[in-house]
Amino acid sequence: MEALHGIINSVNDVLWTYIIIAALLGSGVIYTLRTKFVQLRMLGEMFRLIFSSAGAKTTGREISGFQAFCVSTASRVGVGNIAGVAIAIVSGGPGAVFWMWVIAFIGCATGFVESTLAQIYKLPRGEGSFHGGPAYYIKNALHQPAVAKLFAILISVTFGLIYVSVQANTIVQSVEAAFGIERAITAVAIAILTAAVIFGGVTRIAKFKEMLVPTMAGVYLLSAAVIVVMNISEVPTMFALIIHDAFSPQAAVGGGFGAVFMTGVRRGLFSNEAGEGSVPNAAATASGRHPVRQGLIQSFGVYVDTWLVCSATAFSVLLTNQYTIGGNVTGVVLVQNSLASVYGTYAPHILALLVFMFAFSSIVGNYYYGEVNIAFFEGDESGILPSAIARHAMNIFRLGVVAMVLFGSFAELGLVWDSADLFMGILCVTNLYAIARLGKYAFIALDDYIAQRKRGVEEPVFDKKILPNKDGIHAW
Repeated sequence: MEALHGIINSVNDVLWTYIIIAALLGSGVIYTLRTKFVQLRMLGEMFRLIFSSAGAKTTGREISGFQAFCVSTASRVGVGNIAGVAIAIVSGGPGAVFWMWVIAFIGCATGFVESTLAQIYKLPRGEGSFHGGPAYYIKNALHQPAVAKLFAILISVTFGLIYVSVQANTIVQSVEAAFGIERAITAVAIAILTAAVIFGGVTRIAKFKEMLVPTMAGVYLLSAAVIVVMNISEVPTMFALIIHDAFSPQAAVGGGFGAVFMTGVRRGLFSNEAGEGSVPNAAATASGRHPVRQGLIQSFGVYVDTWLVCSATAFSVLLTNQYTIGGNVTGVVLVQNSLASVYGTYAPHILALLVFMFAFSSIVGNYYYGEVNIAFFEGDESGILPSAIARHAMNIFRLGVVAMVLFGSFAELGLVWDSADLFMGILCVTNLYAIARLGKYAFIALDDYIAQRKRGVEEPVFDKKILPNKDGIHAW
């Protein structure tokens, strides 16, 4: 395992130092400028769309815009917002939080583009449902089936298997620290619950998320808000520390500015997923009259994830001063200690339950991304999957998800997170290439949406005729 971990770290150093940072920040800045800061000027419209679709009735297998938002948010809002932020502070210092905020702001524009493209190129799946994502727009719009299949395999492995192990790892750590329950017992319980949900299909997953996500996020944000109010006099000092250390890190941070910057970007991307190509899979499932609707809704999800939930963790850790840069106490245990210092000995128990809800919802959401991309191979005759496997690919994948829950529950923390970084980086490169080629169509759709709204149209309607190239568009 140590040799494998060493290889993964070596590849990550090259991938993240020389490739991902330039591609991620460069494309994010370009999309921000090209959309004229869509993440700011359309913020009010984002609110309107989210609240207008909340509670909307659906028929058959139809997924509402709010349900699609909940599926993607459930995947985003997981252990990255709790354990990941704590890890970032311990390894990169308070300054890492600033770079998480920056990558989220830029990522809003990238998230808008990729989710709008997913809507434009989604495919009907029967009974009012749709599916799609990068694999679909790479194949149908770019006509590069080999790259599309590579992405489908990568995201299935990354989200359905690697990320699932990260979520499971955090759950068992949290439960063990709070309740003293052995890992094996928790691991088996998670595996059984996971199997019960993922064998039920996307409609059950969407309804499960619509109920769980707002509740768990609300409770967690409220707990952090109380800590902020209790330490209100220290809040200006905390912000000053975050901004100062973002550019002049403390001596305890090994690697100096580079380490702070890289830590913030990695943990920020793992949390908000903008540009990674995962969220478009959820965005494509939503019904709606215009692709930009879901692009705006999913763009707002980046704010919810990083500027709200990640900040809640950061404020709780920094204001309670329970952390030590480079210390051994990190991840979810550090957050439990921080809350316990304010709320008493029962706080870790409550957080353990919240972590379970956050992480389990992410397991289910991550599985769905894999399901959509395994379905990409339905009817495929390329021979990339042996026919005997192709016929049963979905059930084999579901069993693999359950197996990775068990594996992640016992794996070493560093190996699990570094493996996630590796696959996340490869996914980013593939998806960023695709949206760089297709982004111009998202910009045209945005201009059309805004023009209709200015004319007083309450719910703009998309007509594919506005696009110069209609190739690969099948749902409009």
